[in-house]
Amino acid sequence: MTVISKLMTDGLMARIRRPSLFNKLTTVDDLIDSGFFKNGMRMGWSGFTGVGYPKITPIALAEYVEKNNLQGKLRFDLYVGASTASETEDRWAKNDMIARRYPYQVGKHVQKGINTNRILFADKHLSEFPLDLISGYYTLEKKGNVIEKLDVVIVEATAITEEGHIIPGASVGATPEIVQSAAQVIIEVNTVLPNFEGLHDITLSRYAPYKFPNLIQRVDDRVGTPYIPIDSDKIVAIIESTKLDRTLESEPQDDISHKIANNILEFFEHEVTMGRLPIHLLPLQSGVGNIANAIIGGLADGPFTDVEVWTEVIQDTFLDFWEHHKLSFASATSVSFSPDGFKRFYEMWDHLKDRLVLRSQSVSNSPEIIRRLGTIAMNTPVEFDIYGHANSTHVCGTRMLNGIGGSNDFLRNAKLSIMHTPSTRPTKKDPIGISCVVPMCSHIDQTEHDLDVLVTEHGLADVRGLAPVERARSIINNCAHPDYKHILQDYFDMAEKKCMLTAVAHEPQMLDKVFKMHLNVMGEENTMRIKSW
Repeated sequence: MTVISKLMTDGLMARIRRPSLFNKLTTVDDLIDSGFFKNGMRMGWSGFTGVGYPKITPIALAEYVEKNNLQGKLRFDLYVGASTASETEDRWAKNDMIARRYPYQVGKHVQKGINTNRILFADKHLSEFPLDLISGYYTLEKKGNVIEKLDVVIVEATAITEEGHIIPGASVGATPEIVQSAAQVIIEVNTVLPNFEGLHDITLSRYAPYKFPNLIQRVDDRVGTPYIPIDSDKIVAIIESTKLDRTLESEPQDDISHKIANNILEFFEHEVTMGRLPIHLLPLQSGVGNIANAIIGGLADGPFTDVEVWTEVIQDTFLDFWEHHKLSFASATSVSFSPDGFKRFYEMWDHLKDRLVLRSQSVSNSPEIIRRLGTIAMNTPVEFDIYGHANSTHVCGTRMLNGIGGSNDFLRNAKLSIMHTPSTRPTKKDPIGISCVVPMCSHIDQTEHDLDVLVTEHGLADVRGLAPVERARSIINNCAHPDYKHILQDYFDMAEKKCMLTAVAHEPQMLDKVFKMHLNVMGEENTMRIKSW
């Protein structure tokens, strides 16, 4: 029996439909033992929001580093469309295996590495990352238009076509461009997942000035291929995977998230009544987390029918939306369900396969398409300020969380841009210690020019068409927590009075006081509830 025949399981034979690739079959141990992986490699992975990422090879490499005490000695620059899972990149960060990371991440060890500058991280809009990669922005030392930007790329597939092309799984992300940029490709064919063939619409990024317009005018338009094209000569190894994505349980929808969702749904009904939104709304984009789940859950029980979705990530409550026959079609770059959510998804497969498409993130997040479709964008920030700026990335201006992701791709270009957040968050010493409404954001990712509606559990501020001082009054009155409303109002009154004295009161601020709430929460009192300005 040959080595290849030993590796050829029935499931694998059914998934690899190009027999000439059988000689690329190997085991991850043989690949590692061959010395293939070198310190300093630029490495790309498939994956987006914890699904579709390679598991066998990254986990085996982490085990190899741990077994041989190679922490900090085998390090890689890591390029992934978005986040993966704790079992891979966060374990790598714990083992000091990541030198650089682009452009979005999740995990306490990754974040610790970034915030101690052990991992050099470049945050980037997710729509721009794939084209920046193939344009050489991350390999500036390479002269000219060098196609092979990454030394090796590891991709999870659910099948390989007769032509040798890749059928992804539950996400697309930046995988097409990552493969496009690869010198060598390792494919992990996952045989415990269903074959996702037919669910994808794949396009490749092109260099300017040779870019084509994205000819998408409807949410359900298809303009690409159902596979990721690849030159078979790039494939250096094919490994069977039998590991499921390690997704998290769906975040619970608490009372605060339900109140925020209700405020938004009432606003939608008002906009329909006023004739500013059609009866079926406009294509929706929703971020991740419990508030996003509550909004979609509310829509599933609400009055709107034949709703369309143009978004990044599909979560569990979208399944309710479909089951209630309220969601007609959804376009995304990832379906990131909980374990129970994936069970429901597979049970509903026949019903959903013609009502869902997964695209490249350069298309799902394309400003061109978002603006053309008139998308309604909804996302959660760290904080927003009284003039309508928002911070999505840095706590107290310096500590990186995950990255900007695709929030600004949507908010900057949407027909209607909505930011929603709890009005406060607890600290160790104060259950309402942090106000998410502040005089000035400590870091600004979304500017006042891009946001239309700000929402907390206490109310909604529609700031369209308002001058800065009008926005401030509306946001303080409608969004601030009662314990913070007078603090913010006192600040605004003082700032306006002081700035009026020198005729600089278009957007009143007191630079010597504006971050006093932030400084107070960083101190021993651990609260933003300052006693006075």
